[in-house]
Amino acid sequence: MNPNPRKVVIIGAGIAGLCAAVYARKCGYAVTVLEQHERPGGLATSWQRGAYTFEACLHWLLGSNLHDPMHALWREVFDIDRLHFVYPEEWIRVESEDGNSLSIYSNLERLEAELLRHAPQDEAPIHQFMHAVRSLSHCPLPSLSSAWQDRLTTGLQLLRHMPLLQNLSHITAEDYGKRFNDSLLRGFFGEGENAQLAVVALVFALAWVSNRNAGYPIGGSDAVIGPIAQNLQQLGGVLRTGSSVKQILVEDDTAVSVQLDDGERIDADWVVSAADGHTTVYNMLDGRYVGPRMAHVYRTYKPFPSFLQVSLGVARDLSQQCGYVMRLLDTPFTLDPQTVLHQIAFRLFHYDPTFAPAGKTAVTCTLPTRNVGYWSRLSEHDPQGYEAEKQRVANAVIAIFDKSTPGVREAIEVVDVSTPATVVRCTRNWQGSMEGWLLTPQTGVRPLPPTLPGLRRFLMIGQWVMPGGGLPSGLITARRAVRRMCRKDGIAFVPDEHEKSPNAAGGFPA
Repeated sequence: MNPNPRKVVIIGAGIAGLCAAVYARKCGYAVTVLEQHERPGGLATSWQRGAYTFEACLHWLLGSNLHDPMHALWREVFDIDRLHFVYPEEWIRVESEDGNSLSIYSNLERLEAELLRHAPQDEAPIHQFMHAVRSLSHCPLPSLSSAWQDRLTTGLQLLRHMPLLQNLSHITAEDYGKRFNDSLLRGFFGEGENAQLAVVALVFALAWVSNRNAGYPIGGSDAVIGPIAQNLQQLGGVLRTGSSVKQILVEDDTAVSVQLDDGERIDADWVVSAADGHTTVYNMLDGRYVGPRMAHVYRTYKPFPSFLQVSLGVARDLSQQCGYVMRLLDTPFTLDPQTVLHQIAFRLFHYDPTFAPAGKTAVTCTLPTRNVGYWSRLSEHDPQGYEAEKQRVANAVIAIFDKSTPGVREAIEVVDVSTPATVVRCTRNWQGSMEGWLLTPQTGVRPLPPTLPGLRRFLMIGQWVMPGGGLPSGLITARRAVRRMCRKDGIAFVPDEHEKSPNAAGGFPA
C-alpha cells in the first residue's frame, strides 16, 4: 500500500458513498466518508419501534441471482452470498373495495393465464405486455467492463431490443395502463405521481422478478448497508457519522477540501459527493459550477415525490396474504391539501422473521406527496397540528387496512408515522424526494455526467446522476467514479481480488 496515498473525501454514507469508499480503498486511496446522520444508509434505512422493525427502502435487490452480472458487482463491495433471499410466488395483489382481486405472479406463464382469465376483453394488450416482459427478461444491459470487447458484445446484443426499449421508455406507466379496459389491470400500472415513471422500469422489474434476480434479502436495507460499512472499516476506511458538510472549498477551480458545520476543514485530493444533488451544486458549491446542462436538469427534470409512511406492528400472523397489496379506493383519500390518492399500497413483511416476533407482522403503507412544504411548516411551526395530522392519516390508513383484513385494528400494537419533514431532516434530500430523479419519458435512461463544468478533482455519484434511483444506481455510479479517479491518477482500478470487471445492469428503483 502506498505510504502516502491520495486522499478522498466522500460526502454522504448512503449506498453510493459507501460503495465508492470501498472501491477507493481497494485501489489504495485514503478514504474518509462524512455522514450528517448518526448512522449510515441514507434513504436505505429502517427503524425499530418496540419489537418491530419498519423498512423504508429495500423491497427487492437487483442482482440476487448469482448468475447475473450485477451479483458479481455486489460481491465486489460486500459478501452478498451471505444474504438469504425470498422470492414471492405472488408478487403483487391488486384489490378493489368490492372484493375483486388480481394476482401478479412472478412466473410469467402463470401471470399471463391469470390476466387472460381475469380480463379476457383485454387479450390483445395483455399479449403485447407479456411479450415485452419476456423480451426484456433476456435483454442485456450496458456493460461496466473496461474491455472494449465486452462493451461491443453487449452493445450488439442490445441492438435488437432497441425498438422495444425506445417504445417503452417514451410512455408513462399510467398512460400504458390506459390500454386496458379492466380497472384492476389499470390499477396495477398505477396512478398519480409514481405512475409517471416510464413503463420500461415496471417491465424490467417484472422481468427481473421472473428471473429470480430481484429477491428480497432477509433483514432489509440493514442487511446490505451494514456489511458494506463493515467492509469499508476493515479495509481501513474512515466513516464519520454526525458530520455535516457545509461547503466544498475550491482553489483555482479545483476541489481541495470540505468544511463541516462546526468549522472543521478536511483536505482532499478528490471530493466526491454522494449527497443530495441540489444541496451539493447550489449550496455546498454556491451554484458556481452549474453550467447550462445541470441548470436545465434542475429546471425541468422531475424528482420522485416525497412520502409519508404509516407503519403498523400487528399482533397477527398475516402470512396467508400477499406481501404487497395495492388497494383501489372507491372514495379518494385526501392526504394533505394538495394530494388526493385513489389507491394505496400495503407491504406485509411476514416473509422477514427479523422484523417482528413470531406470530406477528410488520406492515407499512407508503403514501406519495409533493406537498413537502405543508408537512415541514407544520412540523416546525405547529407541533400539535403536525401530530394531529399524522394521527388523522394513520387512522384513515388503519380503517382501509381493517376493511380488507377484518379485525386487524384490535391487533395493532404499534403505530408509527414518518412524513416528508422526517425525510428532509434525516437526508436533506431536495423536495424530500424518495429516490432522486424520476425515470420519465423526458429524462430517458442515460446517466448524467458525474462532473461539473470547470471544476476539477470533483465527482458526483448516486441517484441524482442516474435517473430511476434505487440501490443499483449507487453501486454503478460509485464504480464508474472511482474508475475515473484511478484513470486520472494513473492508478490501477482493482475492484476485487480477482481483478475482474464484469458486466452490470442499469439502475431502476428498488
